[in-house]
Amino acid sequence: VQLVESGGGLVQPGGSLRLSCAVSGFTFSNYVINWYRQAPGKEHELVAGIPAAGGNTNYADYMKGRVTISRDNAKNTVYLQMSSLKPEDTAVYYCNAQVRVGANILNYWGQGTQVTVSS
Repeated sequence: VQLVESGGGLVQPGGSLRLSCAVSGFTFSNYVINWYRQAPGKEHELVAGIPAAGGNTNYADYMKGRVTISRDNAKNTVYLQMSSLKPEDTAVYYCNAQVRVGANILNYWGQGTQVTVSS
């Protein structure tokens, strides 16, 4: 099982970035995919999530209107389009794949991609 994030980098306030999460090693279409982030000294927090079949996306209140999550099951890839970025969006962004197996929920994580919003 492998999740590989890409697309992070340095962007000016008000700018945009699109993060990608390429997954392999499992049946991608069975998994909920989430994006989390963690800023220095802060807790891990959910940014957005998308169900296995797509639709009914979920966004953190602090990102609503500035972010869109989407998935391409044919390419085993999830995207996080972010706009109107603020310095407080600076964090490492992680891709998470989640599936329920019986009574358990399995989680897999990528290595993260750094997003820095600064002038």
